[in-house]
Amino acid sequence: MTVVPYPGGSLTFGRRTHVMGVLNVTPDSFSDGGDWTDPDQAVRRARAMVREGADLIDVGGESTRPGARPVSSDVEIRRVTPVVERLAAEKILVSIDTSKASVARAAFKAGAKVLNDVTALRGDRAMVKTAAAAGVAVILMHMKGTPRTMQKDPEYGDVVEEICSFFREILNTAWRAGIERDKIILDPGIGFGKGPEHNLEILRRLEEFRRFGRPLAIGTSRKSFIGRALGRRVHDRVSGTAATVAAAILRGADIVRVHDVREMTDVARMTDLLR
Repeated sequence: MTVVPYPGGSLTFGRRTHVMGVLNVTPDSFSDGGDWTDPDQAVRRARAMVREGADLIDVGGESTRPGARPVSSDVEIRRVTPVVERLAAEKILVSIDTSKASVARAAFKAGAKVLNDVTALRGDRAMVKTAAAAGVAVILMHMKGTPRTMQKDPEYGDVVEEICSFFREILNTAWRAGIERDKIILDPGIGFGKGPEHNLEILRRLEEFRRFGRPLAIGTSRKSFIGRALGRRVHDRVSGTAATVAAAILRGADIVRVHDVREMTDVARMTDLLR
């Protein structure tokens, strides 16, 4: 078993898969953009996801869909902090999905215990020290390019080996900056600067990322490579997502980041029994 501590608690991996519920309080995210911009609705949705089986709620205030434009820190803080505060007050474990140190600091002050950074600490120079000082658990994700550029013909020699090389580099950076090794979770970044064939290759070879001895987070939920393979629109990809979630768990995923929490919790529990 692997225990990942965060201020006031910990996540224990090895017994079962943890389910992370997606809560984007943005007007333009690819799947749920505009659904949860009202804080009351967002909190109700988070409560529902917890009832459906979510172990933690990932709150994001800036879209990272392909082609998304960045927003200011002030806007992002205004979007996320009221929701984080209310969820934390209800003892719901919250991760903050941001690449900005100022947003992360505001979210940690509001009660977030986990940082989910799609830039793996590279988007803001201050993020490494911010995360280290807060003592939070940190999810570091691989992304080639930026959300605005990442899907413009991404190329790799060996996609898995390139991501592994990146993980080695970013782990050393994090450790040198004072982020404890046992607080780090790795995410190969499905859909972030990868073509459909790259995403499938990552899932087929996911166990190769276990070489780092850190828990793995995977986010395939409703993504375009599923839609392209099956000819399904974004809200009709539950079954395709279920297949990728099951495959990821069987190949070593510890956290699955999903929109359809009730369905994917069932998938995770059954796949855990098979694993």
